[in-house]
Amino acid sequence: MKDDIQRRETLADFLRTRRARLSPAEAGLPAGRRRRLPGLRREEVAQLANIGVSWYTSLEQGRDISPSLDVLHSLADALQLSPEERQHLLLLANQQPAAIFPQIETISPVLLRLLEDLNPDPAYIMNRRWDYVARNKTAKCVLFSENITPPAYERNLVWRIFANPANQEGFMEWEKKAQTVLAEFRAETARYADEDWHKQLIADLQRISPQFRDWWPRHDVRGRNDGPKDIEHPTAGRLQFEVTTLQVPANPDFKVMIYMPFPGTDTAAAIQRLLDIEQTNNQRPVESIAR
Repeated sequence: MKDDIQRRETLADFLRTRRARLSPAEAGLPAGRRRRLPGLRREEVAQLANIGVSWYTSLEQGRDISPSLDVLHSLADALQLSPEERQHLLLLANQQPAAIFPQIETISPVLLRLLEDLNPDPAYIMNRRWDYVARNKTAKCVLFSENITPPAYERNLVWRIFANPANQEGFMEWEKKAQTVLAEFRAETARYADEDWHKQLIADLQRISPQFRDWWPRHDVRGRNDGPKDIEHPTAGRLQFEVTTLQVPANPDFKVMIYMPFPGTDTAAAIQRLLDIEQTNNQRPVESIAR
Protein backbone atom coordinates (compact mmCIF):
# COMPACT_ATOMS: atom_id res chain seq x y z
CA MET A 1 0.00 0.00 0.00
CA LYS A 2 2.79 2.43 0.95
CA ASP A 3 4.65 1.63 -2.26
CA ASP A 4 1.51 2.25 -4.31
CA ILE A 5 1.01 5.63 -2.66
CA GLN A 6 4.61 6.57 -3.38
CA ARG A 7 4.24 5.51 -7.01
CA ARG A 8 1.12 7.66 -7.42
CA GLU A 9 2.90 10.63 -5.83
CA THR A 10 5.84 10.18 -8.20
CA LEU A 11 3.45 10.02 -11.16
CA ALA A 12 1.77 13.23 -9.94
CA ASP A 13 5.13 14.99 -9.57
CA PHE A 14 6.17 13.88 -13.05
CA LEU A 15 2.98 15.24 -14.62
CA ARG A 16 3.31 18.56 -12.78
CA THR A 17 6.91 19.05 -13.89
CA ARG A 18 6.07 18.22 -17.52
CA ARG A 19 3.12 20.62 -17.44
CA ALA A 20 5.20 23.40 -15.93
CA ARG A 21 7.82 23.32 -18.65
CA LEU A 22 5.36 23.61 -21.58
CA SER A 23 4.25 27.11 -22.58
CA PRO A 24 0.83 27.86 -24.12
CA ALA A 25 2.55 28.95 -27.35
CA GLU A 26 4.40 25.62 -27.59
CA ALA A 27 1.09 23.81 -27.06
CA GLY A 28 -0.67 25.92 -29.69
CA LEU A 29 -2.82 27.78 -27.15
CA PRO A 30 -3.32 31.53 -26.63
CA ALA A 31 -1.41 32.98 -23.68
CA GLY A 32 -4.60 34.51 -22.26
CA ARG A 33 -4.57 36.45 -19.02
CA ARG A 34 -1.43 36.87 -16.95
CA ARG A 35 -0.20 33.65 -15.38
CA ARG A 36 1.11 33.37 -11.85
CA LEU A 37 3.08 30.20 -12.60
CA PRO A 38 4.96 29.03 -15.70
CA GLY A 39 3.61 26.36 -17.97
CA LEU A 40 0.13 25.15 -18.80
CA ARG A 41 -2.85 25.11 -16.47
CA ARG A 42 -4.46 21.82 -15.55
CA GLU A 43 -7.59 22.64 -17.52
CA GLU A 44 -5.45 23.28 -20.60
CA VAL A 45 -3.76 19.88 -20.31
CA ALA A 46 -7.16 18.26 -19.89
CA GLN A 47 -8.44 20.11 -22.95
CA LEU A 48 -5.48 19.06 -25.07
CA ALA A 49 -5.76 15.43 -23.91
CA ASN A 50 -9.57 15.42 -24.28
CA ILE A 51 -10.16 14.29 -20.69
CA GLY A 52 -12.08 15.76 -17.76
CA VAL A 53 -10.48 18.53 -15.72
CA SER A 54 -11.50 17.06 -12.37
CA TRP A 55 -10.21 13.63 -13.40
CA TYR A 56 -6.84 15.04 -14.47
CA THR A 57 -6.64 17.11 -11.28
CA SER A 58 -7.17 13.94 -9.25
CA LEU A 59 -4.36 12.28 -11.17
CA GLU A 60 -2.01 15.18 -10.40
CA GLN A 61 -3.04 15.02 -6.75
CA GLY A 62 -1.96 11.40 -6.48
CA ARG A 63 -5.47 10.02 -6.03
CA ASP A 64 -6.11 6.30 -6.38
CA ILE A 65 -7.25 6.20 -10.00
CA SER A 66 -6.13 3.97 -12.84
CA PRO A 67 -5.72 5.73 -16.20
CA SER A 68 -6.10 3.60 -19.28
CA LEU A 69 -3.36 3.16 -21.84
CA ASP A 70 -5.27 5.37 -24.31
CA VAL A 71 -5.59 8.16 -21.75
CA LEU A 72 -1.88 7.97 -20.91
CA HIS A 73 -0.94 8.25 -24.57
CA SER A 74 -3.29 11.23 -24.92
CA LEU A 75 -1.57 12.88 -21.97
CA ALA A 76 1.84 12.11 -23.43
CA ASP A 77 0.78 13.76 -26.69
CA ALA A 78 -0.65 16.79 -24.90
CA LEU A 79 2.49 17.25 -22.82
CA GLN A 80 4.74 16.63 -25.84
CA LEU A 81 6.71 13.92 -24.06
CA SER A 82 9.79 12.41 -25.61
CA PRO A 83 9.75 8.63 -26.31
CA GLU A 84 11.73 8.06 -23.11
CA GLU A 85 9.35 10.25 -21.10
CA ARG A 86 6.35 8.45 -22.58
CA GLN A 87 7.81 5.11 -21.52
CA HIS A 88 8.51 6.56 -18.07
CA LEU A 89 4.90 7.73 -17.77
CA LEU A 90 3.61 4.25 -18.61
CA LEU A 91 5.89 2.66 -16.05
CA LEU A 92 4.78 5.06 -13.32
CA ALA A 93 1.14 4.32 -14.17
CA ASN A 94 1.71 0.54 -13.96
CA GLN A 95 1.02 0.07 -17.65
CA GLN A 96 4.25 -1.80 -18.35
CA PRO A 97 5.01 -5.18 -16.80
CA ALA A 98 7.93 -5.18 -14.41
CA ALA A 99 10.88 -7.15 -15.68
CA ILE A 100 11.92 -10.23 -13.73
CA PHE A 101 15.62 -10.50 -13.08
CA PRO A 102 17.66 -13.21 -11.41
CA GLN A 103 18.42 -12.63 -7.74
CA ILE A 104 21.99 -13.89 -8.08
CA GLU A 105 24.21 -12.08 -10.55
CA THR A 106 26.38 -14.45 -12.51
CA ILE A 107 28.73 -13.17 -15.18
CA SER A 108 29.47 -15.79 -17.79
CA PRO A 109 33.05 -16.71 -18.73
CA VAL A 110 32.25 -15.49 -22.24
CA LEU A 111 31.51 -11.98 -20.98
CA LEU A 112 34.69 -11.96 -18.90
CA ARG A 113 36.69 -12.99 -21.96
CA LEU A 114 34.99 -10.24 -23.94
CA LEU A 115 36.16 -7.66 -21.41
CA GLU A 116 39.68 -9.05 -21.57
CA ASP A 117 39.70 -9.01 -25.37
CA LEU A 118 38.59 -5.37 -25.39
CA ASN A 119 41.84 -4.28 -23.69
CA PRO A 120 43.38 -1.75 -24.14
CA ASP A 121 39.97 -0.10 -24.54
CA PRO A 122 38.33 0.44 -21.13
CA ALA A 123 35.22 -1.66 -20.65
CA TYR A 124 33.04 -2.73 -17.75
CA ILE A 125 29.72 -4.44 -17.02
CA MET A 126 26.95 -2.57 -15.20
CA ASN A 127 23.93 -4.15 -13.51
CA ARG A 128 20.41 -2.84 -13.02
CA ARG A 129 21.42 -0.95 -9.87
CA TRP A 130 24.09 0.86 -11.91
CA ASP A 131 26.86 -0.92 -10.02
CA TYR A 132 29.87 -2.00 -12.03
CA VAL A 133 30.21 -5.75 -11.44
CA ALA A 134 33.18 -6.49 -13.70
CA ARG A 135 35.85 -4.40 -15.38
CA ASN A 136 38.94 -4.99 -17.45
CA LYS A 137 42.38 -3.84 -16.42
CA THR A 138 42.19 -0.70 -18.55
CA ALA A 139 38.90 0.40 -17.00
CA LYS A 140 40.34 -0.12 -13.54
CA CYS A 141 43.38 1.99 -14.44
CA VAL A 142 41.65 4.73 -16.46
CA LEU A 143 38.02 5.01 -15.33
CA PHE A 144 38.10 3.88 -11.70
CA SER A 145 41.22 5.44 -10.24
CA GLU A 146 41.94 3.90 -6.86
CA ASN A 147 42.76 7.29 -5.34
CA ILE A 148 39.05 8.12 -5.55
CA THR A 149 37.27 5.97 -2.96
CA PRO A 150 33.66 6.82 -2.07
CA PRO A 151 32.65 6.20 1.54
CA ALA A 152 29.70 4.03 0.47
CA TYR A 153 28.21 2.45 -2.67
CA GLU A 154 31.78 2.23 -3.91
CA ARG A 155 30.77 0.48 -7.14
CA ASN A 156 27.67 2.54 -7.93
CA LEU A 157 28.22 4.84 -10.90
CA VAL A 158 25.64 7.45 -9.88
CA TRP A 159 27.09 7.62 -6.38
CA ARG A 160 30.60 8.04 -7.74
CA ILE A 161 29.49 11.03 -9.79
CA PHE A 162 27.55 12.87 -7.11
CA ALA A 163 29.23 11.85 -3.84
CA ASN A 164 32.82 12.49 -4.93
CA PRO A 165 33.87 16.13 -5.27
CA ALA A 166 36.97 14.83 -7.07
CA ASN A 167 34.77 13.38 -9.80
CA GLN A 168 33.39 16.84 -10.51
CA GLU A 169 36.88 17.70 -11.68
CA GLY A 170 37.21 14.44 -13.61
CA PHE A 171 34.57 15.18 -16.25
CA MET A 172 34.56 18.05 -18.69
CA GLU A 173 31.32 20.04 -18.25
CA TRP A 174 30.51 18.02 -15.13
CA GLU A 175 27.14 19.62 -14.41
CA LYS A 176 25.74 18.94 -17.87
CA LYS A 177 26.97 15.36 -17.90
CA ALA A 178 25.82 14.66 -14.36
CA GLN A 179 22.30 15.81 -15.28
CA THR A 180 22.39 13.55 -18.34
CA VAL A 181 23.48 10.56 -16.28
CA LEU A 182 20.76 11.26 -13.72
CA ALA A 183 18.07 11.42 -16.41
CA GLU A 184 19.28 8.13 -17.90
CA PHE A 185 19.40 6.50 -14.47
CA ARG A 186 15.85 7.62 -13.71
CA ALA A 187 14.53 6.28 -17.02
CA GLU A 188 16.26 2.91 -16.65
CA THR A 189 15.43 2.32 -12.98
CA ALA A 190 11.84 3.60 -12.79
CA ARG A 191 10.56 0.02 -12.73
CA TYR A 192 12.59 -0.62 -9.56
CA ALA A 193 11.45 2.48 -7.65
CA ASP A 194 9.61 0.36 -5.08
CA GLU A 195 12.66 -1.77 -4.28
CA ASP A 196 14.55 -1.11 -1.06
CA TRP A 197 17.95 -0.63 -2.74
CA HIS A 198 16.54 2.11 -4.97
CA LYS A 199 14.84 3.98 -2.13
CA GLN A 200 17.95 3.84 0.04
CA LEU A 201 20.26 4.99 -2.75
CA ILE A 202 18.03 7.96 -3.57
CA ALA A 203 17.75 8.92 0.11
CA ASP A 204 21.51 8.74 0.60
CA LEU A 205 22.21 10.73 -2.55
CA GLN A 206 19.77 13.42 -1.44
CA ARG A 207 21.52 13.56 1.91
CA ILE A 208 25.05 13.86 0.55
CA SER A 209 24.69 15.88 -2.68
CA PRO A 210 23.05 19.32 -2.95
CA GLN A 211 23.05 19.00 -6.76
CA PHE A 212 21.18 15.70 -6.56
CA ARG A 213 18.65 17.25 -4.16
CA ASP A 214 18.02 20.06 -6.65
CA TRP A 215 17.83 17.94 -9.79
CA TRP A 216 15.98 14.77 -8.69
CA PRO A 217 12.60 16.53 -8.21
CA ARG A 218 12.72 17.72 -11.83
CA HIS A 219 11.82 14.21 -13.03
CA ASP A 220 13.98 14.48 -16.14
CA VAL A 221 14.26 11.24 -18.11
CA ARG A 222 16.11 10.35 -21.30
CA GLY A 223 17.34 7.31 -23.15
CA ARG A 224 20.96 6.29 -23.21
CA ASN A 225 22.82 7.61 -26.23
CA ASP A 226 26.16 6.48 -27.58
CA GLY A 227 28.55 9.32 -28.20
CA PRO A 228 31.65 11.23 -27.15
CA LYS A 229 32.77 11.52 -23.55
CA ASP A 230 35.77 13.43 -22.22
CA ILE A 231 37.48 12.54 -18.96
CA GLU A 232 40.08 14.53 -17.09
CA HIS A 233 42.40 11.88 -15.67
CA PRO A 234 44.45 12.96 -12.61
CA THR A 235 47.77 12.00 -14.25
CA ALA A 236 47.11 11.48 -17.97
CA GLY A 237 45.13 14.66 -18.49
CA ARG A 238 42.26 14.91 -20.94
CA LEU A 239 41.14 11.58 -22.45
CA GLN A 240 38.59 11.55 -25.28
CA PHE A 241 36.36 8.56 -25.95
CA GLU A 242 33.47 7.33 -28.01
CA VAL A 243 31.21 5.35 -25.68
CA THR A 244 28.86 2.58 -26.73
CA THR A 245 26.54 0.33 -24.72
CA LEU A 246 25.84 -3.33 -25.48
CA GLN A 247 22.83 -5.14 -24.02
CA VAL A 248 23.40 -8.73 -22.94
CA PRO A 249 20.54 -10.74 -24.52
CA ALA A 250 20.92 -13.68 -22.14
CA ASN A 251 20.70 -11.39 -19.12
CA PRO A 252 19.15 -7.93 -19.65
CA ASP A 253 20.26 -7.14 -16.12
CA PHE A 254 23.73 -6.44 -17.56
CA LYS A 255 25.05 -3.79 -19.92
CA VAL A 256 28.56 -3.75 -21.35
CA MET A 257 30.01 -0.24 -21.46
CA ILE A 258 32.87 0.24 -23.94
CA TYR A 259 35.09 3.34 -24.13
CA MET A 260 36.88 3.60 -27.46
CA PRO A 261 39.65 6.20 -27.85
CA PHE A 262 38.45 9.00 -30.09
CA PRO A 263 40.15 8.91 -33.51
CA GLY A 264 42.75 11.57 -34.13
CA THR A 265 43.56 12.11 -30.45
CA ASP A 266 46.45 10.88 -28.32
CA THR A 267 44.08 9.06 -25.95
CA ALA A 268 45.19 5.58 -27.01
CA ALA A 269 48.85 6.48 -26.43
CA ALA A 270 48.02 8.03 -23.06
CA ILE A 271 46.18 4.87 -22.02
CA GLN A 272 49.15 2.73 -22.96
CA ARG A 273 51.42 4.94 -20.84
CA LEU A 274 49.07 4.52 -17.90
CA LEU A 275 49.05 0.75 -18.33
CA ASP A 276 52.83 0.68 -18.44
CA ILE A 277 53.02 2.73 -15.26
CA GLU A 278 50.57 0.48 -13.47
CA GLN A 279 52.60 -2.62 -14.42
CA THR A 280 49.50 -4.74 -14.64
CA ASN A 281 51.20 -7.80 -16.13
CA ASN A 282 51.04 -9.66 -12.82
CA GLN A 283 47.42 -8.73 -12.11
CA ARG A 284 44.34 -10.60 -13.15
CA PRO A 285 43.26 -9.26 -16.58
CA VAL A 286 39.59 -8.99 -15.67
CA GLU A 287 38.22 -8.29 -12.22
CA SER A 288 34.76 -9.68 -11.51
CA ILE A 289 32.93 -8.21 -8.55
CA ALA A 290 29.54 -9.88 -8.93
CA ARG A 291 28.26 -11.75 -5.92
